[in-house]
Amino acid sequence: MTAAQAGLRNRIGDAQPAPEPGHAAIPPQSGPGPAQSADSAPRQAATIRILIVEDEAELTRALRINLRARQYDVLTARTGREALALAASHPPDAIILDLGLPDIDGTKVIVQLRRWCRAPIIVLSGRTSPGDKIGALDVGADDYVTKPFAMAELLARLRAALRRDESEVGRDQPRQAKVGRWLVDLTAHQVRRASAGGEETLRLTPTEWGILELLLNRPGQLVGSAQILTSVWGPGFQQRTNYLRFHMARLRRKLEDNPARPRHLLTEPGMGYRYQP
Repeated sequence: MTAAQAGLRNRIGDAQPAPEPGHAAIPPQSGPGPAQSADSAPRQAATIRILIVEDEAELTRALRINLRARQYDVLTARTGREALALAASHPPDAIILDLGLPDIDGTKVIVQLRRWCRAPIIVLSGRTSPGDKIGALDVGADDYVTKPFAMAELLARLRAALRRDESEVGRDQPRQAKVGRWLVDLTAHQVRRASAGGEETLRLTPTEWGILELLLNRPGQLVGSAQILTSVWGPGFQQRTNYLRFHMARLRRKLEDNPARPRHLLTEPGMGYRYQP
């Protein structure tokens, strides 16, 4: 074992994925297997995207191997700026974040993320003081794991965070939302006048519904342009911002009292859009 390998083992502990009963150990080069292990994620893991924000290459590699072995989709970033850009263009389901990044302190990254990203954030840091832990949790982290750490414990905390997030999906999402004079019923897929006894309804196209649902399900939060384009049009459309501008203009003409000065469907220049109740 080299000195570098020994140092990595000291930081991680039991980093390599433990073999399941009756199965051979997973070699470092192996990719996702055809079946999930007993400690796989709470829902179909192939759909779960984890963003690792860590500047230590060997530690990033160990995390990536372990997560991919359990069928997670993995993105990696070495800096805070790269992490923010990736989270906006490829929204993760959970984030594993080091605090000691080369460009931005990890707590500042959490603050930036929490302005528009609701994914669980697990801090993975060598900082062990109570002040660092409290500071990270106070600005929006969901959990805090100190280095050195046991990989099994980190994975268990990740599964717990994903379960909490999954159980809360839809809990605070509105079934109805008011935009100008209109009441949007997300369950019935119907838009009607908000005034008492109003029978007038408004027709939206499937594309307009797709955009509107993303925004209304996250009241007050920024939704990145790339996320909307990917969700509504599919992969490969992240740069087609002209599509999004066209349909947002149509939505405003239909829903806002003054489309030229919208009060509810707001643009965040260079970033995305926001529904303001």
